[in-house]
Amino acid sequence: MTHAVVDAPTLEHHREAIGIGENAPRMSWIVSRAPHGWRQLRAELELELDGRRRTRTVDGAGSVLVDWPFEPLRSRESATVRVRVWGADGEASPWSPPARVEAGLFEPTDWQAVAIGPAWDEDPESQRRPALLRSEFHLDSPAVSARLYVTAHGLYQAEINGVRVGDDELGPGWTSYGHRIRYYTYDVTDLVREGPNALGAHLADGWFRGRLGFGGGHVNVYGETTALVAQLEVTHADASRTVIATGPEWQAAPSPAQWSGLLEGETYDARDEIPGWSEAGFTGVDWTPVAKRDFDFDRIVAPSGPPVRCTQEIAPLGARRTDDGRVILDFGQNLVGRIRLTVVGHAGETIQVRHAEVVDRTGELCTRPLRGATSTDRYVLRGGVSETWEPRFTIHGFRYAEITGWGDRPVDGGIIARVMHTDMRRTGWFACSDPMLSRLHENVVWSMRGNFVDLPTDCPQRDERLGWTGDIQVFAPTASFLYDCSGVLTSWLRDVAAEQLPDGTVPWYVPTIPGGDQWTPPRPGAGWGDAATLVPWTMFQHFGDVEVLRRQWPSARAWTDLEHRLAGDDHVWDAGYQLGDWLDPTAPPDDPANGLTDPHLVATAYYAHSSAVLAATAAELGRAESDELAERAVQARNGFRGRYRTGPGRLTSDSQAAYAIAIMFGLFDPEEEPAAGQRLAELVREADVHLTTGFLGTPVLLDALTRTGHRDLAVELLWQRSVPSWLYPVTMGATTIWERWDSMLPDGEVNPGEMTSFNHYALGAVADWMHRAIAGIAPAGPGWRGIRFRPGVESGLDSAEAAHETPYGRASIAWSVTGSALEVEVRVPVGAAAVLEHPAGGTEDLPSGLHRRSWRTDARC
Repeated sequence: MTHAVVDAPTLEHHREAIGIGENAPRMSWIVSRAPHGWRQLRAELELELDGRRRTRTVDGAGSVLVDWPFEPLRSRESATVRVRVWGADGEASPWSPPARVEAGLFEPTDWQAVAIGPAWDEDPESQRRPALLRSEFHLDSPAVSARLYVTAHGLYQAEINGVRVGDDELGPGWTSYGHRIRYYTYDVTDLVREGPNALGAHLADGWFRGRLGFGGGHVNVYGETTALVAQLEVTHADASRTVIATGPEWQAAPSPAQWSGLLEGETYDARDEIPGWSEAGFTGVDWTPVAKRDFDFDRIVAPSGPPVRCTQEIAPLGARRTDDGRVILDFGQNLVGRIRLTVVGHAGETIQVRHAEVVDRTGELCTRPLRGATSTDRYVLRGGVSETWEPRFTIHGFRYAEITGWGDRPVDGGIIARVMHTDMRRTGWFACSDPMLSRLHENVVWSMRGNFVDLPTDCPQRDERLGWTGDIQVFAPTASFLYDCSGVLTSWLRDVAAEQLPDGTVPWYVPTIPGGDQWTPPRPGAGWGDAATLVPWTMFQHFGDVEVLRRQWPSARAWTDLEHRLAGDDHVWDAGYQLGDWLDPTAPPDDPANGLTDPHLVATAYYAHSSAVLAATAAELGRAESDELAERAVQARNGFRGRYRTGPGRLTSDSQAAYAIAIMFGLFDPEEEPAAGQRLAELVREADVHLTTGFLGTPVLLDALTRTGHRDLAVELLWQRSVPSWLYPVTMGATTIWERWDSMLPDGEVNPGEMTSFNHYALGAVADWMHRAIAGIAPAGPGWRGIRFRPGVESGLDSAEAAHETPYGRASIAWSVTGSALEVEVRVPVGAAAVLEHPAGGTEDLPSGLHRRSWRTDARC
């Protein structure tokens, strides 16, 4: 090979750059093949728009989120872009394949649509039944292209001429509706035709007015009526455009779905189906005029990431029939999604599906942990022919399902679980020679999948499912390795900023909904509110996106300013309610904040940490106040040390969490760290090599042991199999990460605590350490511009491997020990610089390419 090869460029963080909301989208490209050690010196970018081509040259090695060098796009404009690059040899690569980019609707005035909904919604006593909305239109000539732009107060699913539009689910998703509401763009060119056509949509409550949250939940959080906004734009061969939009001429009818709620489930009567309702020429007699709805088009935004989709189908592994005729299914995996039924039966037969994450010791569904989420779907057959159905506007968290009314029908082929989550691109993998550790990592992956349903949630099954700030704050490094979650987090952080209170308080969860006296109105909470500062910094480190720092700066600054005020002159945050090291294993089931560690020690530590990260952010952005903020960080650190340090390497809270947090936040002087690490190691051994940490202490525990010279103890702690430990749930058959270390007790009983989820990613933050310390791959510069490799032979494993799709391409490491030989294979992507740490000491700089090394090792260090 004599030249470089460039993949098609990408735009911003989009996998599908149609209907994007950026008029000057940044471009990224990957040099997928190049001579050994090749580096980019310059690139040429080409834009083809309206039949004209223009090029711009960009000097330097930059290939990640490079500023758009052309004129800004206008609404609806469609173009293609491609790239070629030069290296030091002066030879140009071939042009990359083209990437298509299409602008969405940038201005409120681009919308001709009127928001509409079923008139019966306006009666507060009416049943909250989903609706069908429809209209017909005529095209005088064929379509060259057609785009459908849709959003809703509630959830929608569109159809054109009897065919479903798109394959996304739960659109337009959940945002802070009072500030931002997404719309989606669909290419429907193949669905419209010359002559008569019909456009229709299903419309249901969803997050907008459906039941949300704990304590029985709340309805009508954002409004009392549902609404649809749809605009179909058809372009013809003569460049003329026909626009069909929602308006007063549309009609509505009740959906065959009698009821649909995200927490409750869906009831659907197929006998009420209306054949042909979304086709031209339909003549239904019971349709009623729609009502106009208020809708603020200034709030409408394009998505920054992919939608929710079905990403996998899973057949049940086992089925048990009960004496009373029920069928209890085990899908072998705790997942998030819903069940699809295929059945033949008589009209009026009802099949009911109940969901649960676990079964009790008698084999019955254990639904107590679901609290107020009934999670029950019902399907009433129309009869006579094979029928296939799945709920449209609900999802459940479950491994087990109880089917009532199935009779003696075979399960195989008739029942399937469909896995649903935001359709992020997988970017990280890990495996090792220990099956239990590999299963633990797989559990982390599944918990991320189940809790990234349009936003990062705490749990997907019970009456909560909220975007808890503290959970994603600790999990963001792991999430950013496993999946390209940049689009999800970019959107969610915008809502964090939008819902932040004027004094800087960040809500416990975003979007905010009523949550009782404990959670509303929001109060400042350390570790949770710090997501405003720490999640953007994590995204910068993993995705190389400095713009996220710039955009979130006001939010991060407001939060840390609030911490600074609350800490007062002595720089100690010692007042107010705190969650502390939430759910440490010593905390009582009914009081998860009452653990071993002083919550105000944790709060002050986070104040110091966020202050330091904000100062680093200011420096990265070149802000004038960076020196001032660096001094504030020093004051915050001194405040912590003055109050909570009792001597060299000792703290007032003599707990694992206290030492781990203080070590990893740099709150000990370098000469004190060995003593602090020694005390942390002693506490771990005093607990018989068990952890005693919760949500905030756990993610830093193994790193703190490793940093202070106790790597072997960190490995031993990870391998612990009795409760509390990471592997205890694996020994109990877990397929996701649990909220509590003992969500299920050793005797098979479910923990009696109210907060007992079996799918909760926070404690799965350990996977970040596994990637770095066991496999041995870590970012060493923003966006993986630098990479550190260090094979984790101290783990005692025979082999381990990890790979990550960095913004520059795939980086990977695989190592194995056979006898006294250590074999290592490392891949460095083009554009990144890497360092390989040798087992016996010393380092080696590695250029791009594949590298193999072999060492003798008579002992595993």
